[in-house]
Amino acid sequence: MICARCHHFAAAPGAALCHRCLGASPEPAPVFGRTPGLWLRSPVGLGRAAVVLLGVVIAADLFAVWAGFLQYDAVGDLMDGEGGAGVFRRADRAYRLVGLAAGGHSVAMVACVVVYLCWFQRVRANAQVFDPLGQSMSPGWAIGGWFAPVVSLWFPRRITLEIWDASSPWGTTRSHLLVNVWWPMWLVSLFFGRMAKGDYDDAEGAAWVHAVTGEMLIADFVDIAAAVLAILVVVRLTRMQHEKALVGAAPVAL
Repeated sequence: MICARCHHFAAAPGAALCHRCLGASPEPAPVFGRTPGLWLRSPVGLGRAAVVLLGVVIAADLFAVWAGFLQYDAVGDLMDGEGGAGVFRRADRAYRLVGLAAGGHSVAMVACVVVYLCWFQRVRANAQVFDPLGQSMSPGWAIGGWFAPVVSLWFPRRITLEIWDASSPWGTTRSHLLVNVWWPMWLVSLFFGRMAKGDYDDAEGAAWVHAVTGEMLIADFVDIAAAVLAILVVVRLTRMQHEKALVGAAPVAL
């Protein structure tokens, strides 16, 4: 059984706390003991932080959607031949709001990526304890796989599925449907986001800005969907690992 206080190490025999929390030993004891030098560490705290920051990313996307609609409407009026100081003020205000939304989204994404990768590395290390033979890639790919050219298109998904299987209850394998829906949505959000940003940076003239603003709105909606699915993946995987750790080692067949 895992320690009821720190949720990191195995509970001492006949106790609810680990040796470290009891003050009996400074050294942690692995819960399963399958891999020397590795022990379970709770993913709950990092999982909650990742969920919060993914929520912040969604909030930034919603702000970007609002600013995008303002710009789409104002530029559309300019394309229709409307003039006057009021229309130009609306367009200028919308332009500044779109820039503010882009900056806020970038800050939120950087913070979210850092915490998410810390969580991902934690659940990957736990998966090594649960099922060391089921992890086909070295632990370093849990981080590097997201940034390496070309292989970043499928390595993170593969690692996530291996973590998912290792974290499933003993003797069972949970469905991969959630991961298989989240991953393509994440790739689509990257594609639309980069395409819209490149087009927006090159946009000249009201017609082009109007069209590119529409692309940005699509990218924002896709990004929101990907973030919602990512939250579900984090919550489900964190819960699976926590519950499996509480169960303890695999039951021995009689």
